[in-house]
Amino acid sequence: MYKPDGVYPAMLTPFDDEGNVNESVLRQLVDWLIDEGVSGLFPLGSAGEFIHMDFAEKVRIMEVVCDQAAGRVPVTPGTTDSCASNCIKLTRKAKEYGCAAVVISPPYYIPVSQEQIEEHYEQIFAEFPDYPVILYNIPLFSTPIDYDVVKRLSRYSNVVGMKDSSGSMVDFMHYMDKIRLIGSDLNMMTGREEMLYAALAVGATGTMTGTAGIVPETMIGIYKAWQDGDREQAKKLQLDVLQLIRAMFALPFPLGFKAALEVRGFKMGGSKRPLSDADQYNYQKVESRIEKILSQLGVGKVFVD
Repeated sequence: MYKPDGVYPAMLTPFDDEGNVNESVLRQLVDWLIDEGVSGLFPLGSAGEFIHMDFAEKVRIMEVVCDQAAGRVPVTPGTTDSCASNCIKLTRKAKEYGCAAVVISPPYYIPVSQEQIEEHYEQIFAEFPDYPVILYNIPLFSTPIDYDVVKRLSRYSNVVGMKDSSGSMVDFMHYMDKIRLIGSDLNMMTGREEMLYAALAVGATGTMTGTAGIVPETMIGIYKAWQDGDREQAKKLQLDVLQLIRAMFALPFPLGFKAALEVRGFKMGGSKRPLSDADQYNYQKVESRIEKILSQLGVGKVFVD
């Protein structure tokens, strides 16, 4: 069964002037990322602003990304929603379009207990017992998953991986240990770009991050250097990218990431959320700062048709 490894960009979603998904730019992003050598694509995550989209828009993004990828790399869309029934509907469409797996976090907005999280996943597994699922722990936006819940969920044969965006090496290690103790075999992916080097050092198989969709050259460089045994180069590239990450997070998420893609030459459109005057003023300063940092990293504008 498929398992995630390598570098997967958490794809940003481009919008046109009316706030609709800009499909032509989305296709450009897919081609560019694949040409750069990413291992797979993760659309409809937090960076992709799935939270602002209706069902039809999410399904269309899946369709466009899968169509443009054309089997060149695995596509693993997020099918997270606030209840299991909506997750199931989205997961059904992902399977229909030939996605390699889906990425699902606990329900968001209303706090849930650990028992509810477990039941949430089990309802989805009951509908798709043979379809790969990647667990997604993202405490910033949903209830964190307890170690023992991950241990029990990892017993399911269709749970093929876990993306941990806690940013905590403590949590990452305990998740890995609980999975090891139960004898399960699933791949751990870090969801925090700052700790790819550290995560690889303790046995992670890769990363799913927004920064991988901004500077795939650098993030792939960290991964490949580690795979080749060049620890110094991997560490250097990891340290090099930290300044860019700080600059992008200086704007409301994921606007800084979109600003970086604008600098790289992609028309990402406006924000789905209203911005304050201060945000608008700060945007220009941050974008200028990002441009300088990207130049220092040795990456520039991407020329697209």
